Amino acid sequence: MEQLVIDGGHALSGTVKISGAKNAALPMLASTLLAQGTFRLQNVPNLKDVSTFIKLLEELDFSFKKEDNGDLLVDSSGLSCHEAPYELVRKMRASVLVLGPLVARLGKAKVALPGGCAIGARPIDFHLKGLELMGAKLKLQKGYVEAKARRLSGARIFFDIPSVTATENLMMAACLAKGTTVIENAAKEPEVTDLGRMLKAMGAKIRGLGTETITIEGVKELSPAQWKIIPDRIETGTYLMAVGAAGGKLRIENTVPSHMEAVMQKLRDAGLTIDIREPDTIMVKRRKNLRSVDVRTQPYPGFPTDLQAQMMVLMAIAGKLSVITEIIFENRFMHVAELRRLGADIKIEGRSAIVRGVSSLTGAPVMATDLRASACLVLAALAAKGTTTVGGLHHLDRGYEKMDIKLAAAGARIRRVALATEEPE
Repeated sequence: MEQLVIDGGHALSGTVKISGAKNAALPMLASTLLAQGTFRLQNVPNLKDVSTFIKLLEELDFSFKKEDNGDLLVDSSGLSCHEAPYELVRKMRASVLVLGPLVARLGKAKVALPGGCAIGARPIDFHLKGLELMGAKLKLQKGYVEAKARRLSGARIFFDIPSVTATENLMMAACLAKGTTVIENAAKEPEVTDLGRMLKAMGAKIRGLGTETITIEGVKELSPAQWKIIPDRIETGTYLMAVGAAGGKLRIENTVPSHMEAVMQKLRDAGLTIDIREPDTIMVKRRKNLRSVDVRTQPYPGFPTDLQAQMMVLMAIAGKLSVITEIIFENRFMHVAELRRLGADIKIEGRSAIVRGVSSLTGAPVMATDLRASACLVLAALAAKGTTTVGGLHHLDRGYEKMDIKLAAAGARIRRVALATEEPE
Protein backbone atom coordinates (compact mmCIF):
# COMPACT_ATOMS: atom_id res chain seq x y z
CA MET A 1 0.00 0.00 0.00
CA GLU A 2 0.99 3.61 -0.58
CA GLN A 3 -0.03 7.00 0.70
CA LEU A 4 0.71 10.62 -0.09
CA VAL A 5 2.43 12.80 2.49
CA ILE A 6 1.67 16.47 1.83
CA ASP A 7 3.03 19.50 3.68
CA GLY A 8 0.49 22.23 3.08
CA GLY A 9 0.84 25.98 2.76
CA HIS A 10 3.13 26.14 -0.27
CA ALA A 11 1.93 28.13 -3.28
CA LEU A 12 2.07 26.56 -6.72
CA SER A 13 4.10 27.92 -9.63
CA GLY A 14 5.02 26.50 -13.02
CA THR A 15 3.43 24.47 -15.79
CA VAL A 16 1.16 21.43 -15.77
CA LYS A 17 0.46 19.42 -18.91
CA ILE A 18 -2.94 17.75 -19.04
CA SER A 19 -3.20 14.07 -20.01
CA GLY A 20 -5.72 12.44 -22.32
CA ALA A 21 -9.27 12.17 -21.02
CA LYS A 22 -10.01 8.96 -19.15
CA ASN A 23 -13.71 9.25 -19.90
CA ALA A 24 -12.96 9.50 -23.63
CA ALA A 25 -10.28 6.80 -23.75
CA LEU A 26 -12.52 4.08 -22.29
CA PRO A 27 -15.39 4.31 -24.82
CA MET A 28 -12.86 4.64 -27.64
CA LEU A 29 -11.25 1.39 -26.56
CA ALA A 30 -14.74 -0.14 -26.57
CA SER A 31 -15.35 1.17 -30.09
CA THR A 32 -12.48 -0.93 -31.43
CA LEU A 33 -14.82 -3.92 -30.98
CA LEU A 34 -16.83 -2.65 -33.95
CA ALA A 35 -14.22 -3.26 -36.68
CA GLN A 36 -11.57 -5.82 -37.53
CA GLY A 37 -7.95 -4.72 -37.83
CA THR A 38 -5.46 -2.40 -36.14
CA PHE A 39 -6.35 0.96 -34.61
CA ARG A 40 -3.92 3.69 -33.55
CA LEU A 41 -4.93 5.69 -30.47
CA GLN A 42 -2.93 8.77 -29.47
CA ASN A 43 -2.83 10.69 -26.18
CA VAL A 44 -3.92 7.61 -24.22
CA PRO A 45 -3.54 8.32 -20.47
CA ASN A 46 -1.52 5.93 -18.33
CA LEU A 47 -4.20 5.11 -15.76
CA LYS A 48 -5.45 2.09 -13.85
CA ASP A 49 -8.89 2.33 -15.45
CA VAL A 50 -7.31 2.26 -18.90
CA SER A 51 -5.12 -0.74 -18.06
CA THR A 52 -8.17 -2.53 -16.63
CA PHE A 53 -10.10 -1.94 -19.85
CA ILE A 54 -7.14 -3.20 -21.89
CA LYS A 55 -7.10 -6.38 -19.78
CA LEU A 56 -10.80 -6.80 -20.49
CA LEU A 57 -10.22 -6.55 -24.24
CA GLU A 58 -7.34 -8.98 -23.95
CA GLU A 59 -9.83 -11.44 -22.47
CA LEU A 60 -11.73 -11.00 -25.74
CA ASP A 61 -8.56 -11.96 -27.68
CA PHE A 62 -7.33 -8.46 -28.54
CA SER A 63 -3.63 -7.63 -28.69
CA PHE A 64 -1.91 -4.35 -27.87
CA LYS A 65 1.41 -2.64 -28.57
CA LYS A 66 2.62 0.65 -27.16
CA GLU A 67 5.05 2.46 -29.44
CA ASP A 68 7.97 4.63 -28.35
CA ASN A 69 6.04 7.82 -29.15
CA GLY A 70 3.25 6.74 -26.78
CA ASP A 71 0.74 5.69 -29.43
CA LEU A 72 -1.28 2.60 -28.58
CA LEU A 73 -1.88 0.06 -31.34
CA VAL A 74 -5.04 -1.98 -30.81
CA ASP A 75 -5.45 -5.14 -32.87
CA SER A 76 -9.04 -6.41 -32.84
CA SER A 77 -8.61 -9.04 -35.54
CA GLY A 78 -8.55 -11.91 -33.04
CA LEU A 79 -11.96 -11.12 -31.54
CA SER A 80 -13.89 -14.33 -30.95
CA CYS A 81 -14.98 -14.30 -27.31
CA HIS A 82 -18.18 -12.46 -26.37
CA GLU A 83 -18.02 -12.66 -22.55
CA ALA A 84 -16.82 -9.93 -20.18
CA PRO A 85 -16.11 -11.64 -16.84
CA TYR A 86 -17.12 -10.29 -13.43
CA GLU A 87 -13.53 -10.30 -12.16
CA LEU A 88 -12.75 -7.36 -14.46
CA VAL A 89 -16.15 -5.66 -14.76
CA ARG A 90 -16.42 -5.31 -10.96
CA LYS A 91 -13.27 -3.14 -10.96
CA MET A 92 -14.72 -0.51 -13.28
CA ARG A 93 -18.31 0.25 -14.21
CA ALA A 94 -17.29 1.59 -17.63
CA SER A 95 -16.69 -2.03 -18.64
CA VAL A 96 -20.39 -2.18 -19.53
CA LEU A 97 -19.44 -0.18 -22.65
CA VAL A 98 -18.48 -3.44 -24.37
CA LEU A 99 -22.12 -4.62 -24.31
CA GLY A 100 -23.45 -2.63 -27.27
CA PRO A 101 -20.43 -3.13 -29.56
CA LEU A 102 -20.29 -6.89 -28.89
CA VAL A 103 -23.95 -7.41 -29.76
CA ALA A 104 -23.59 -5.24 -32.87
CA ARG A 105 -20.43 -7.00 -34.09
CA LEU A 106 -20.92 -10.62 -33.00
CA GLY A 107 -24.66 -10.79 -32.52
CA LYS A 108 -24.28 -11.80 -28.89
CA ALA A 109 -22.73 -10.62 -25.63
CA LYS A 110 -22.47 -11.83 -22.06
CA VAL A 111 -21.39 -9.07 -19.69
CA ALA A 112 -21.28 -9.15 -15.91
CA LEU A 113 -23.60 -6.68 -14.21
CA PRO A 114 -21.39 -3.98 -12.66
CA GLY A 115 -23.28 -3.84 -9.36
CA GLY A 116 -23.15 -0.97 -6.88
CA CYS A 117 -20.85 2.01 -6.68
CA ALA A 118 -19.46 4.15 -3.88
CA ILE A 119 -21.10 7.30 -5.28
CA GLY A 120 -24.49 5.83 -6.16
CA ALA A 121 -26.34 2.97 -7.79
CA ARG A 122 -25.81 4.06 -11.42
CA PRO A 123 -28.02 1.33 -12.93
CA ILE A 124 -27.73 0.31 -16.59
CA ASP A 125 -31.48 0.32 -17.29
CA PHE A 126 -31.09 2.84 -20.13
CA HIS A 127 -28.53 0.59 -21.84
CA LEU A 128 -30.78 -2.46 -21.63
CA LYS A 129 -34.00 -0.75 -22.67
CA GLY A 130 -32.26 0.83 -25.64
CA LEU A 131 -30.89 -2.50 -26.83
CA GLU A 132 -34.33 -4.07 -26.44
CA LEU A 133 -35.82 -1.34 -28.60
CA MET A 134 -33.17 -2.18 -31.19
CA GLY A 135 -34.33 -5.81 -31.21
CA ALA A 136 -31.91 -7.50 -28.81
CA LYS A 137 -33.22 -10.38 -26.70
CA LEU A 138 -32.00 -9.94 -23.14
CA LYS A 139 -31.68 -12.41 -20.29
CA LEU A 140 -30.48 -11.60 -16.79
CA GLN A 141 -29.16 -14.52 -14.77
CA LYS A 142 -26.41 -15.34 -12.29
CA GLY A 143 -25.13 -11.77 -12.26
CA TYR A 144 -24.76 -11.48 -16.03
CA VAL A 145 -26.74 -9.84 -18.82
CA GLU A 146 -26.89 -11.90 -21.99
CA ALA A 147 -27.92 -10.16 -25.20
CA LYS A 148 -28.56 -11.70 -28.60
CA ALA A 149 -29.60 -10.28 -31.97
CA ARG A 150 -29.03 -11.57 -35.50
CA ARG A 151 -28.68 -7.90 -36.43
CA LEU A 152 -29.82 -4.92 -34.43
CA SER A 153 -32.44 -2.63 -35.98
CA GLY A 154 -32.72 1.13 -35.83
CA ALA A 155 -35.01 2.56 -33.15
CA ARG A 156 -36.10 5.79 -31.51
CA ILE A 157 -34.70 5.94 -27.98
CA PHE A 158 -35.57 8.57 -25.39
CA PHE A 159 -33.70 9.01 -22.08
CA ASP A 160 -35.59 10.38 -19.08
CA ILE A 161 -32.31 12.02 -18.07
CA PRO A 162 -29.12 12.31 -20.13
CA SER A 163 -26.76 9.37 -19.56
CA VAL A 164 -23.19 9.52 -20.84
CA THR A 165 -22.41 5.81 -20.90
CA ALA A 166 -25.85 4.84 -22.21
CA THR A 167 -25.54 7.39 -25.02
CA GLU A 168 -22.10 6.01 -25.89
CA ASN A 169 -23.12 2.35 -25.67
CA LEU A 170 -26.22 2.72 -27.82
CA MET A 171 -24.53 5.04 -30.31
CA MET A 172 -21.85 2.40 -30.87
CA ALA A 173 -24.43 -0.37 -31.21
CA ALA A 174 -26.47 1.70 -33.68
CA CYS A 175 -23.50 2.14 -36.02
CA LEU A 176 -23.89 -1.46 -37.26
CA ALA A 177 -27.68 -1.69 -36.90
CA LYS A 178 -30.03 -1.92 -39.86
CA GLY A 179 -31.80 1.38 -40.41
CA THR A 180 -31.77 4.65 -38.48
CA THR A 181 -31.48 5.12 -34.73
CA VAL A 182 -32.41 8.39 -33.02
CA ILE A 183 -31.26 9.01 -29.44
CA GLU A 184 -33.22 11.84 -27.81
CA ASN A 185 -32.19 13.68 -24.65
CA ALA A 186 -28.71 12.37 -25.38
CA ALA A 187 -25.67 13.35 -23.33
CA LYS A 188 -23.74 16.31 -24.77
CA GLU A 189 -20.43 15.86 -22.94
CA PRO A 190 -17.25 16.45 -24.99
CA GLU A 191 -16.26 12.80 -24.43
CA VAL A 192 -19.47 11.66 -26.18
CA THR A 193 -18.76 14.01 -29.07
CA ASP A 194 -15.16 12.82 -29.32
CA LEU A 195 -16.31 9.19 -29.49
CA GLY A 196 -18.80 10.09 -32.21
CA ARG A 197 -16.10 11.76 -34.26
CA MET A 198 -13.90 8.68 -33.99
CA LEU A 199 -16.82 6.50 -35.08
CA LYS A 200 -17.29 8.77 -38.10
CA ALA A 201 -13.61 8.34 -38.92
CA MET A 202 -14.32 4.59 -38.90
CA GLY A 203 -17.09 5.08 -41.45
CA ALA A 204 -20.15 5.60 -39.24
CA LYS A 205 -22.92 7.99 -40.29
CA ILE A 206 -23.77 10.18 -37.31
CA ARG A 207 -25.48 13.56 -37.06
CA GLY A 208 -26.23 15.83 -34.12
CA LEU A 209 -23.13 15.29 -32.00
CA GLY A 210 -23.04 17.80 -29.15
CA THR A 211 -26.83 18.24 -29.25
CA GLU A 212 -29.65 16.47 -27.40
CA THR A 213 -30.66 14.53 -30.52
CA ILE A 214 -28.15 12.17 -32.13
CA THR A 215 -29.09 10.36 -35.34
CA ILE A 216 -27.18 7.29 -36.53
CA GLU A 217 -27.69 5.60 -39.89
CA GLY A 218 -26.43 2.04 -39.59
CA VAL A 219 -23.82 0.66 -42.01
CA LYS A 220 -22.82 -2.91 -42.78
CA GLU A 221 -19.25 -2.58 -41.55
CA LEU A 222 -16.73 -0.16 -40.10
CA SER A 223 -12.96 0.13 -40.58
CA PRO A 224 -10.10 0.74 -38.09
CA ALA A 225 -9.03 4.34 -37.65
CA GLN A 226 -6.39 6.55 -36.05
CA TRP A 227 -7.61 8.96 -33.39
CA LYS A 228 -6.16 11.41 -30.86
CA ILE A 229 -8.02 11.46 -27.55
CA ILE A 230 -9.08 14.85 -26.23
CA PRO A 231 -7.45 16.33 -23.10
CA ASP A 232 -9.07 15.58 -19.74
CA ARG A 233 -11.33 18.46 -18.72
CA ILE A 234 -11.77 17.07 -15.19
CA GLU A 235 -8.02 16.95 -14.68
CA THR A 236 -7.86 20.51 -16.03
CA GLY A 237 -10.51 21.65 -13.55
CA THR A 238 -8.74 19.90 -10.69
CA TYR A 239 -5.49 21.80 -11.34
CA LEU A 240 -7.36 25.09 -11.71
CA MET A 241 -8.83 24.42 -8.27
CA ALA A 242 -5.45 23.34 -6.90
CA VAL A 243 -4.35 26.95 -7.39
CA GLY A 244 -7.46 28.07 -5.54
CA ALA A 245 -6.55 25.78 -2.66
CA ALA A 246 -2.80 26.36 -2.46
CA GLY A 247 -2.44 29.83 -3.94
CA GLY A 248 0.10 30.87 -6.56
CA LYS A 249 -0.29 30.52 -10.29
CA LEU A 250 -0.08 27.83 -12.98
CA ARG A 251 0.17 27.57 -16.72
CA ILE A 252 -2.05 24.65 -17.76
CA GLU A 253 -1.19 23.25 -21.18
CA ASN A 254 -2.71 20.71 -23.57
CA THR A 255 -6.28 21.49 -22.61
CA VAL A 256 -9.47 22.67 -24.32
CA PRO A 257 -10.68 25.90 -22.67
CA SER A 258 -14.08 25.76 -24.39
CA HIS A 259 -14.84 22.56 -22.45
CA MET A 260 -14.35 24.47 -19.19
CA GLU A 261 -16.61 27.51 -19.53
CA ALA A 262 -19.01 26.74 -16.66
CA VAL A 263 -16.13 25.80 -14.37
CA MET A 264 -14.02 28.83 -15.22
CA GLN A 265 -16.95 31.17 -14.63
CA LYS A 266 -17.53 29.77 -11.14
CA LEU A 267 -13.84 30.00 -10.34
CA ARG A 268 -13.70 33.59 -11.53
CA ASP A 269 -16.69 34.33 -9.32
CA ALA A 270 -14.78 32.71 -6.45
CA GLY A 271 -11.84 35.07 -6.94
CA LEU A 272 -9.43 33.33 -9.32
CA THR A 273 -7.91 35.17 -12.26
CA ILE A 274 -8.19 32.98 -15.36
CA ASP A 275 -6.86 33.94 -18.79
CA ILE A 276 -6.79 32.03 -22.06
CA ARG A 277 -3.56 33.05 -23.78
CA GLU A 278 -3.37 30.31 -26.43
CA PRO A 279 -5.93 27.88 -27.93
CA ASP A 280 -4.77 25.04 -25.67
CA THR A 281 -3.47 26.92 -22.63
CA ILE A 282 -5.07 28.40 -19.50
CA MET A 283 -3.31 30.72 -17.05
CA VAL A 284 -4.73 30.72 -13.51
CA LYS A 285 -3.81 32.81 -10.47
CA ARG A 286 -5.39 33.16 -7.04
CA ARG A 287 -6.12 36.53 -5.57
CA LYS A 288 -5.51 37.02 -1.86
CA ASN A 289 -8.91 35.81 -0.62
CA LEU A 290 -11.46 33.40 -2.03
CA ARG A 291 -15.13 34.32 -2.26
CA SER A 292 -18.00 31.98 -1.41
CA VAL A 293 -20.22 30.95 -4.33
CA ASP A 294 -23.09 28.50 -4.65
CA VAL A 295 -22.62 25.54 -6.98
CA ARG A 296 -25.16 23.17 -8.52
CA THR A 297 -23.93 20.21 -10.57
CA GLN A 298 -25.54 19.71 -13.97
CA PRO A 299 -25.08 17.62 -17.11
CA TYR A 300 -22.73 19.27 -19.64
CA PRO A 301 -22.42 22.16 -20.36
CA GLY A 302 -23.21 22.80 -16.70
CA PHE A 303 -20.89 22.41 -13.72
CA PRO A 304 -19.65 18.78 -13.72
CA THR A 305 -20.32 16.42 -10.84
CA ASP A 306 -16.74 15.17 -11.19
CA LEU A 307 -15.48 18.55 -9.91
CA GLN A 308 -17.96 19.01 -7.07
CA ALA A 309 -15.68 17.57 -4.37
CA GLN A 310 -12.68 19.65 -5.47
CA MET A 311 -14.79 22.83 -5.52
CA MET A 312 -15.94 22.08 -1.98
CA VAL A 313 -12.34 22.43 -0.80
CA LEU A 314 -12.23 26.01 -2.07
CA MET A 315 -15.54 26.85 -0.42
CA ALA A 316 -14.30 25.31 2.84
CA ILE A 317 -11.63 28.04 3.05
CA ALA A 318 -13.65 30.87 1.47
CA GLY A 319 -14.95 33.69 3.58
CA LYS A 320 -18.64 33.07 4.03
CA LEU A 321 -21.47 30.57 3.48
CA SER A 322 -21.93 28.57 0.29
CA VAL A 323 -24.34 25.85 -0.80
CA ILE A 324 -23.17 23.01 -3.04
CA THR A 325 -26.00 20.95 -4.53
CA GLU A 326 -25.40 17.55 -6.14
CA ILE A 327 -28.14 16.43 -8.53
CA ILE A 328 -26.29 13.78 -10.57
CA PHE A 329 -25.37 11.13 -7.98
CA GLU A 330 -27.23 10.50 -4.74
CA ASN A 331 -24.23 9.61 -2.57
CA ARG A 332 -21.45 11.91 -3.66
CA PHE A 333 -20.67 13.61 -0.38
CA MET A 334 -18.53 10.83 1.08
CA HIS A 335 -15.54 13.18 1.13
CA VAL A 336 -17.27 15.50 3.61
CA ALA A 337 -16.40 13.40 6.67
CA GLU A 338 -12.71 13.49 5.72
CA LEU A 339 -12.77 17.25 5.07
CA ARG A 340 -14.23 17.68 8.55
CA ARG A 341 -11.18 15.85 9.92
CA LEU A 342 -9.11 18.68 8.46
CA GLY A 343 -11.30 21.29 10.16
CA ALA A 344 -13.88 22.07 7.48
CA ASP A 345 -17.34 23.22 8.64
CA ILE A 346 -19.78 21.37 6.40
CA LYS A 347 -23.35 20.20 7.04
CA ILE A 348 -25.28 17.87 4.74
CA GLU A 349 -28.95 18.57 4.09
CA GLY A 350 -30.39 16.14 1.56
CA ARG A 351 -28.62 16.70 -1.74
CA SER A 352 -26.94 19.90 -0.58
CA ALA A 353 -23.82 20.62 1.44
CA ILE A 354 -23.88 23.80 3.53
CA VAL A 355 -20.28 25.01 3.71
CA ARG A 356 -19.16 27.70 6.13
CA GLY A 357 -15.71 28.92 5.23
CA VAL A 358 -13.03 28.67 7.92
CA SER A 359 -9.81 30.64 8.19
CA SER A 360 -7.66 27.55 7.60
CA LEU A 361 -7.60 23.77 7.49
CA THR A 362 -5.21 21.67 9.59
CA GLY A 363 -3.33 18.59 8.44
CA ALA A 364 -4.48 15.13 9.55
CA PRO A 365 -4.60 11.54 8.24
CA VAL A 366 -7.44 11.07 5.73
CA MET A 367 -8.66 8.25 3.49
CA ALA A 368 -10.09 8.54 -0.04
CA THR A 369 -13.39 6.77 -0.73
CA ASP A 370 -13.63 7.27 -4.50
CA LEU A 371 -11.79 8.79 -7.45
CA ARG A 372 -12.85 12.42 -7.19
CA ALA A 373 -12.82 12.35 -3.37
CA SER A 374 -9.14 11.41 -3.58
CA ALA A 375 -8.37 14.53 -5.65
CA CYS A 376 -10.44 16.61 -3.24
CA LEU A 377 -8.33 15.44 -0.29
CA VAL A 378 -5.09 16.18 -2.11
CA LEU A 379 -6.29 19.74 -2.74
CA ALA A 380 -7.39 20.11 0.88
CA ALA A 381 -3.95 18.94 2.00
CA LEU A 382 -2.31 21.60 -0.19
CA ALA A 383 -4.40 24.22 1.59
CA ALA A 384 -3.99 22.88 5.13
CA LYS A 385 -1.47 23.96 7.75
CA GLY A 386 0.90 21.16 8.66
CA THR A 387 1.15 17.66 7.25
CA THR A 388 -1.65 15.55 5.80
CA THR A 389 -1.43 11.90 4.80
CA VAL A 390 -3.84 10.69 2.11
CA GLY A 391 -4.60 6.98 1.83
CA GLY A 392 -6.65 5.06 -0.71
CA LEU A 393 -4.39 5.99 -3.61
CA HIS A 394 -5.79 3.22 -5.80
CA HIS A 395 -8.74 5.56 -6.30
CA LEU A 396 -6.51 8.48 -7.33
CA ASP A 397 -4.49 6.37 -9.76
CA ARG A 398 -7.66 5.30 -11.57
CA GLY A 399 -8.14 8.76 -13.03
CA TYR A 400 -5.12 11.05 -12.47
CA GLU A 401 -1.85 10.36 -14.27
CA LYS A 402 1.16 11.07 -12.00
CA MET A 403 -0.70 13.71 -9.99
CA ASP A 404 1.90 13.75 -7.23
CA ILE A 405 4.74 14.19 -9.72
CA LYS A 406 2.95 17.00 -11.58
CA LEU A 407 2.20 18.86 -8.35
CA ALA A 408 5.72 18.40 -7.01
CA ALA A 409 7.13 19.89 -10.22
CA ALA A 410 4.87 22.92 -9.60
CA GLY A 411 6.20 23.50 -6.10
CA ALA A 412 3.96 21.37 -3.90
CA ARG A 413 5.58 19.54 -0.97
CA ILE A 414 4.18 16.14 -1.80
CA ARG A 415 5.67 12.66 -1.85
CA ARG A 416 4.40 9.12 -2.27
CA VAL A 417 5.54 6.64 0.35
CA ALA A 418 5.07 2.91 0.70
CA LEU A 419 3.44 1.54 3.82
CA ALA A 420 4.64 -1.61 5.50
CA THR A 421 2.15 -4.44 5.05
CA GLU A 422 0.60 -5.46 8.33
CA GLU A 423 1.17 -9.01 9.49
CA PRO A 424 -2.04 -11.08 9.51
CA GLU A 425 -3.26 -12.06 12.96
